[in-house]
Order: sequence, then structure tokens, then C-alpha cells
Amino acid sequence: MSEENDLLDPGVTGNQDVNYGNQRPIPNAGGILALGIISIATCWLYGVPGLVCGLIGISMHKKAKATYNSNPGVYQTSYNTAKAGYICAIIGTSLSAVWFLIAIVAILAAITGSSYSRF
Repeated sequence: MSEENDLLDPGVTGNQDVNYGNQRPIPNAGGILALGIISIATCWLYGVPGLVCGLIGISMHKKAKATYNSNPGVYQTSYNTAKAGYICAIIGTSLSAVWFLIAIVAILAAITGSSYSRF
């Protein structure tokens, strides 16, 4: 019913932003989330892009956490985004490290296996 009243009130426009009080976004919170997702998505590419993106996302989260700790009430909504990106970055870095080790072991096995086949 309040939506109908808002439409009938001439002082209310339809393009108003949602007011969260003094909420401000943490710088790079979306970037941390994007890097975390990219690190998970690219972990199977021999682990290198996933490791790079994941480590960058983890290091960016340290600054975001320090910003949040300076004034938790102001940055609550965007800190949840940064925290989700941090978790994705940890998962992506872990998976990428496993894939990287598998690739190294496969390369070493191929090198050592080809040297013994000559005898």
C-alpha cells in the first residue's frame, strides 16, 4: 500500500537512491570479488593465472580490512563483498597451487621418463 501512496505523492520521484545512512563503499571491494572469482575460474590453466589473481585479491583484502576496522559501521555493506572475494581468492589460490604442483610433477615425470627410455 505504501508503494501506491508513494506514486500518488508528487514529492516522491521514482529514481531515488536507497539511503543506507552514512554507508560508504570500501575501495576495491568489487575488484577483490572479481579477482577471487577469476582465480577460481582460471585455476585449471596450469595454476599460474589463478595464483596471480588469488594472491593479488588476498593482498588487496588486507587494505580493505584495515579500512573496515577504522570505522566498521560505515563500511559494513561493502565489507561483506570484500570478505566474499577474500574467501573466493583463498579457494582459487589453493586450487591453483594444487594444479601448479600437478603440472610440475607431470613435467618432471615426462622429462625423467624420456631419459630412461634410451637405455
